Amino acid sequence: MTDLGTAVAPIRDGAVVMIGGFGSSGIPFGLIHALLYQGARGLTIISNNAGAGETGIALLLKEHRVTKVICSYPRTPGSIWFERRYEAGEVALEIVPQGTLAERIRAAGAGLGGFLTPTGYGTKLAEGKETRVIDGRGYVMEAPLPADFALLRAEEGDRWGNLRYHATARNFNPAMAMGARHSIAEVRSLSDGPLDPEVVVTPGIFVQSVVEYGVRP
Repeated sequence: MTDLGTAVAPIRDGAVVMIGGFGSSGIPFGLIHALLYQGARGLTIISNNAGAGETGIALLLKEHRVTKVICSYPRTPGSIWFERRYEAGEVALEIVPQGTLAERIRAAGAGLGGFLTPTGYGTKLAEGKETRVIDGRGYVMEAPLPADFALLRAEEGDRWGNLRYHATARNFNPAMAMGARHSIAEVRSLSDGPLDPEVVVTPGIFVQSVVEYGVRP
């Protein structure tokens, strides 16, 4: 791909979109802003949080592009737009414990039918879900969490889609690349030749589009 707008063009109204990042690290701000300009609405966003301030996911919420958020913690310092939309009944919320969120995404990418976890057993998070007791310990059956698209941020990529991450930007990005049907990556540097296989974290088989976006937030 040659530009961010072309990369996000396939995202349609009502799509389920994973967005990588943890805190402010590894968030694909360029792709998020391109999605805003692209105009898709009614989106379900899967992310670690619901953004802060008026950038990234928070900007999508501000502009009424999101109808549901699936995340670990929606309320962070400065997350005013999620709070406003949620209090107004304009955005649905599904809370998922952070480790469970990561594993549900990974399960989708690995083709698994689900997994058992003790996290959430005996709480409201387990309501409506299958539970089991194994060796005296309670477990909750959690389903895979796939998405139509994933927006990723990597330090370096090549034209075959192989990706290398910088430090803590290697958070949800690799799992989301696997868990989505169509993964789009913005990279700080796009290599003309193939990346060294020893540094590749996400193989190109999981990535459909790569765009160079040199800004590192």
